[in-house]
Amino acid sequence: MFAQLSPAIRQYLIVTGNYWAFTLTDGALRMLVVLHFHDLGYSPLQIAMLFLFYEFFGVVTNLVGGWLGARIGLNKTMNIGLFLQVLALAMLLVPPSLLIVPWVMAAQALSGIAKDLNKMSAKSSIKALVPEGADSKLYQWVAVLTGSKNTLKGVGFFLGGLLLTLLGFRGAVLAMLIGLALVWLFSVCTLTEDLGKATSKPKFTEMLSKSGPINYLSAARMCLFGARDVWFVVALPVFMASQLGWDHWTVGSFLAIWVMAYGVVQGIAPALTGAGQQGRTPGRHQAVIWAAALALVPLAIALACYWELQAQQALLAGLLVFGFVFAVNSSLHSFLIVQYADRDGVSLDVGFYYMANAMGRLLGTVLSGWVYQVYGLEACLLISSGLVAVAAVISLRLPEQAPSLQGA
Repeated sequence: MFAQLSPAIRQYLIVTGNYWAFTLTDGALRMLVVLHFHDLGYSPLQIAMLFLFYEFFGVVTNLVGGWLGARIGLNKTMNIGLFLQVLALAMLLVPPSLLIVPWVMAAQALSGIAKDLNKMSAKSSIKALVPEGADSKLYQWVAVLTGSKNTLKGVGFFLGGLLLTLLGFRGAVLAMLIGLALVWLFSVCTLTEDLGKATSKPKFTEMLSKSGPINYLSAARMCLFGARDVWFVVALPVFMASQLGWDHWTVGSFLAIWVMAYGVVQGIAPALTGAGQQGRTPGRHQAVIWAAALALVPLAIALACYWELQAQQALLAGLLVFGFVFAVNSSLHSFLIVQYADRDGVSLDVGFYYMANAMGRLLGTVLSGWVYQVYGLEACLLISSGLVAVAAVISLRLPEQAPSLQGA
């Protein structure tokens, strides 16, 4: 049955399968590290710092990875990402006495490089596989890929906890290493060699985007993800544990379910934004409206917490609303970057965009720990609202439709 599909569909399924397999191990590895070091007595803030290099190297990887993908092909960058994740898992198989913080941070740095190479390759590949002018199909394919990734990341959280319980830390890491190594071997043998390769070799100096719409969208994306992580990465789990009295497993399970639901909403975002109706695809108007709506949510939660208006209920309800609206925003942005990107050397534009995405995550991660520790959750939420408002203002500079010069 697989052989009867068109070459483009087969390649899309292979790319998506690679992305899914990687995402499962990425989510499971994060949960394994969190739980293992929690058992060793590390505080939530200390655990969060283990992932600092993971986020930092995402900034560098997306910028350089986009250039690399345009020169050598997206099949190679995706396979390099899978292989680096296998190496990162192998690094965690050292004897327990050698599993010290600097070593784990180095392994997480390698995993961060692998993750962003894989994501950049997967998102860029869709542009190369969808025919020109089929923007509705492009939006749907991007939405499915993006939504399924986040759903599986939540599944990965559960998988990490389950493997840790059944196999222990080393056994869980070894099981994931073997499984991902098999996926990598299959990918090496099946992905098209010239997928996403530019017709001319781009110079290293061409990594920075010269497109106004992509620069504005990238700036909005940085603010959007900084707004999420400034309260979601450290402040929220610590608040749930210290102020609401939730145990570690309850916090982890809730966040896993939240991420899974968030991914489901991303997958159906085309229907929520009216895409596909008479061939319409979203543009500036939808990006501004959905960002403005999102800015109100953390503001409302902050006010409820400040005035002590059933803080726990307000936080949980606000989380659900925030997740829903944020998922639509994220899916919209993911479609717009692929639509705006130049088809020839698409990974250059997508890599630059996801570099901004990684900068937002890095900014949010650092601010989340510092602002919460000094000023509390309400301050994190107010900063989140402000960052989303900035994203909405920046989005006013986006074109209503994709620029014709981009060849979308």
